[in-house]
Amino acid sequence: MEAMTKDPGPRFTEALAYARGLHHGQKRKGTEIPYFAHLLAVTAIVLEHGGDEDQAIAALLHDAPEDQGGEATLKEIEHLFGKRVARMVEACTDTFEDPKPAWKQRKTSYIEHLRTARSKDFLLVSLADKVHNLGAIRRDHDQIAGKIWRRFGKPKKMTLWYYESLYEVYRDRMGKSHPSLVAELRRSLEELRGAPLA
Repeated sequence: MEAMTKDPGPRFTEALAYARGLHHGQKRKGTEIPYFAHLLAVTAIVLEHGGDEDQAIAALLHDAPEDQGGEATLKEIEHLFGKRVARMVEACTDTFEDPKPAWKQRKTSYIEHLRTARSKDFLLVSLADKVHNLGAIRRDHDQIAGKIWRRFGKPKKMTLWYYESLYEVYRDRMGKSHPSLVAELRRSLEELRGAPLA
């Protein structure tokens, strides 16, 4: 799919400033990289793969409720950027509960949600997020090897289970519309596994 041909407008500029304010001072786990860099990277992936302005805004804000204010932040996003953006952000959020449910329970529920959701417009944002996350894990693994798994508090086996499960859903639901992006996720997975996917 080709990149978006129309430049994002003033709403996107407003979302950029809003996301920067929400995540100011936040770092990527175990690094000194500003968290905002991840949001920009996911947004770039969405735009490069044909996402529209709402999808690009949702990419900027996809972690905002989970990290910065829960459902109150989601309501603010709806007020500022509209229902479609808010629905996509909500669909990319694996929990609003505090404290969060157990990791395996959350991830299993999120995978099932991706598999069964009727709307597909948020799937590009979700896939772009996971492509960037897994790519970052792979690059860090090249530098610090097995220490990377301690950063996330989950063993390699569990992390691979999650991303392999996600890959299967994205392959089935997005393999025809976004084959190159699904293939990129697969390549990162295979490099981390040290073996091809079946």
